[in-house]
Amino acid sequence: MAASGGTKAIIAALAANLTIALLKFVAYFLTSSSSMLAEAIHSVADSGNQMLLLVGGKKSQRAASPEHPFGYGRERYIYAFIVSIVLFSVGGLFALYEAWEKFQHPHAIEGDFWWVPLAVLVGAIAAESFSFRTAIKESNHLRGQQSWAKFVRSAKQPELPVILLEDLGALLGLAFALVGVSMTLATGNGLWDAAGTGMIGLLLVAIAVILALETKSLLLGESASKDDVERIAQAIEADGSRIIHLKTLHLGPEELLVAAKIAINRNATGEEIAREIDSAESRIRSAVPIARVIYLEPDLHRSDAAGAGHQPAAAAPGP
Repeated sequence: MAASGGTKAIIAALAANLTIALLKFVAYFLTSSSSMLAEAIHSVADSGNQMLLLVGGKKSQRAASPEHPFGYGRERYIYAFIVSIVLFSVGGLFALYEAWEKFQHPHAIEGDFWWVPLAVLVGAIAAESFSFRTAIKESNHLRGQQSWAKFVRSAKQPELPVILLEDLGALLGLAFALVGVSMTLATGNGLWDAAGTGMIGLLLVAIAVILALETKSLLLGESASKDDVERIAQAIEADGSRIIHLKTLHLGPEELLVAAKIAINRNATGEEIAREIDSAESRIRSAVPIARVIYLEPDLHRSDAAGAGHQPAAAAPGP
């Protein structure tokens, strides 16, 4: 459901941005408004980003290979990180450059089509609101009781946070452009248009930095959520087994690696140990279905090694 929800949000955002980008370029060519040009490039960058997310989702579905035995689930993280770079460079830096140029050489909105930017911006706000609403609806399936800020920070599926931030940035950017264009039309002073462009650039840079930081954490490797870790621990200990240590790692948004060392009865036979491990693996998968790769190591519990990965004691010095 998470993957399909993310894809639905991506497609809704892509359809909106392609249409909006075309209309913004038309408005720019008719009026030479720098805010409209910045917004047009913003929409082009967003459209490219959504295509990147779709490509990443497709590539992540490839089967594991000898070179990549844990599969390609992290492709989605890689493409989400590329999105942050595109948003920063193509969207944010271009808008800041355009704003600097217009501050140096301000001019009023030209031509007889002064109303076109206003019409395009209002229409774009309506289209982006629909896309944002779709992203919110799909995110709510996963968000639960979390705040939106916590959801963006902790989500393992990169697509929904990316689309949420992009759509939020698009709506704020449209508001900045609308203010800049309206004030330029009202006063004849092109500095308002330049100011709107600069605000769009700063906004896109800020969103790109947030996305880069969050996606970097996913690329480095994040553990399972606190709730999933607790469910895994309870599943292992359901038959009286004792955990010496437990580690988890997301191999992808919907694929989790579980590695644990569990204490066993000193008198247990090899067959009994094998049955206990098989039973624990089955309970883990029932409790947390995304736990696809599980490694359980039996060991004898030592109080001084519990929770420390059972590090061997240093050898005593020779005589």
